[in-house]
Amino acid sequence: MSIPFFVALYQAFKLLTYIVRNKAFSEVSVNALRYIKYSAITISTLIVLGIIFVVLFIEGDVAGVISLGLMCTFASSVIATFAAVLQKLLKGAIDENALTV
Repeated sequence: MSIPFFVALYQAFKLLTYIVRNKAFSEVSVNALRYIKYSAITISTLIVLGIIFVVLFIEGDVAGVISLGLMCTFASSVIATFAAVLQKLLKGAIDENALTV
């Protein structure tokens, strides 16, 4: 699960670098947001699979593990949704700017 996290972290760093270099409205920024979105979706999926594994194979009190997993899944889903919305807005701005030039 750390691989998609570090991919998203690296893409976020690249996105911030593009913003500093005034390349925020470009296709590379859209691609960075796409990678962040896919990484967040992958993290959510892996956490849900881990919760299912814990419920099926671990006996005992697992309420804390499940609640922590659900909170992390929710946070990752929010990040994926935010990245998808930003990606769509940025793509629309790029397309609209291409039409006005």
